[in-house]
Amino acid sequence: MRRIIPTDFVVSDRGGVVENRHSVHAAITDAAGNLLYAVGDPYRMTLARSAAKPAQALAIVETGAVDKFNFDEADLAFMCASNSSEERHIARARTMLSKVSASEADLRCGGHPPLSETVQRAWIKSDFTPTPVCSNCSGKHVGMIAGAKVLGGDVADYHLSTHPVQMHVKRVFNDVCGLGVDGSVWGLDGCNLPAPAFELHYLARMNATFAAAADAVASSGSGVSSRTKALSRVFHAMWKHPEFVAGENRFCTILMTAFQGLLIGKLGADGCYGIGIRECEQTRSLGAKGAVGISVKIEDGNIGVLYLAVAEILEQLKIGEPGMRQGLSVFHHQNIVNTVNVQTGKFWPCFKVRAA
Repeated sequence: MRRIIPTDFVVSDRGGVVENRHSVHAAITDAAGNLLYAVGDPYRMTLARSAAKPAQALAIVETGAVDKFNFDEADLAFMCASNSSEERHIARARTMLSKVSASEADLRCGGHPPLSETVQRAWIKSDFTPTPVCSNCSGKHVGMIAGAKVLGGDVADYHLSTHPVQMHVKRVFNDVCGLGVDGSVWGLDGCNLPAPAFELHYLARMNATFAAAADAVASSGSGVSSRTKALSRVFHAMWKHPEFVAGENRFCTILMTAFQGLLIGKLGADGCYGIGIRECEQTRSLGAKGAVGISVKIEDGNIGVLYLAVAEILEQLKIGEPGMRQGLSVFHHQNIVNTVNVQTGKFWPCFKVRAA
């Protein structure tokens, strides 16, 4: 059995003394799945969690539900979201439910504390109890309801792995990741929908595939497959409406806003992230033919460390213009302060992206 000894970390210190080491794994591939660069173990078996949402949204597009129920581009972005439960997010979830003639009672997710600290403080002050429409996964669930209505089966059971819509999602997901029919393992996510797991490099390939499709549509127009058009459609929905993929002051929103259509990025719970980058001068300099995908996993699931690692990998690969990467500085350069705002230490990357 292959044994990987961790050597790549993000480190935190206190007074110059190392306090914690957070192990980093990453894979950089092209759309064909060729591993170009790596950090740690690019073959680590990884639960994608919400980083899988773009492919799950792709599956809903391919049912015809997005067009049948007149979902707009921002609605499609919202299907990919881990939203912040802001008022605009809750309102969009309600509007999308109305478009499919469903109600909040039809959602099979639950309410939970929001991902936004600002929203959390407001909820506490008003003694607000979140309901399913407040879920950070509400957009994905409405998309699943829409897909279920198109494919048939009891809509009340849309969340079950045996439902036609979930079986369709699994087929599309495995296909777009290059996994084959039985290539992924599925658990149950925090929002009560199936969650895929696979070797980490497949998440990079998935994201590269979305970016490659955006390039193909841009260069060939209508002369591409329906799958390529659908992939491109998801890519453009995400970067054009990043505020509905995450929310105010969130990493995904800031990342896609800063890079202006060059890439998409999606968070997955417990320290997982996926990025798809369109072909550009920097991707060609990496030896890639076409688009590139990046996947990152932090061994202990620390989300702040994850964002630092993603920003550092983009910096080491020189993706985008310096000003674009500078937009991530608040995540990239993290100081640690105590209760009176005195700096006690910092987080710093202790890894180098290596050629595979």
